[in-house]
Amino acid sequence: MRLLDRLVPGRRPRRTLLLGGARSGKSSLAERLLADAADVTYVATAGHRDGDAEWAERVELHRERRPADWRTVETCELPPLLGRNGGPLLVDCLALWLTDAMDRVGAWEEERWYGGGERELRDRTAELVRALATSPRRVVAVSNEVGSGVVPATASGRRFRDELGRLNAAVADVCDDVRLVVAGRALRLSDR
Repeated sequence: MRLLDRLVPGRRPRRTLLLGGARSGKSSLAERLLADAADVTYVATAGHRDGDAEWAERVELHRERRPADWRTVETCELPPLLGRNGGPLLVDCLALWLTDAMDRVGAWEEERWYGGGERELRDRTAELVRALATSPRRVVAVSNEVGSGVVPATASGRRFRDELGRLNAAVADVCDDVRLVVAGRALRLSDR
């Protein structure tokens, strides 16, 4: 147990990372962790998918669960939000943030990836991790855990899996509280 935790019983972590598979309950847990907090901003990194009714239904279910007084911001520009003073942030999710970042650097194309995209992605990831580590806000971040499943059949799929594993590890390294959510149950992986 950290000294600060012993000195301030009941202290809430400033940075929490919730990892899990699809439909594991990680987003619901993130919402419960901030249910009593004031001035919460829900940061949705999913974006829009025109013509995808199933995706729209998923987004709507997330919206319906949130308290009415929470503000929603749809963006993948996380460092500026993390750098501002304010109420807690719930970031859902880092895997979708990574997808956007990989799109921006052309990571899906071999030539672009090895021609500078890999370096650009690592720079974006490092910027995000620095912003999270120094954020004055309480942050609960959600991310998918994809490293335990089947090895993707494509090089780009394996690249995404590997980069998400690196991102999750780097984020976990700057979080006070990291939990793995499976079947709606959370297993605490670390307390710093």
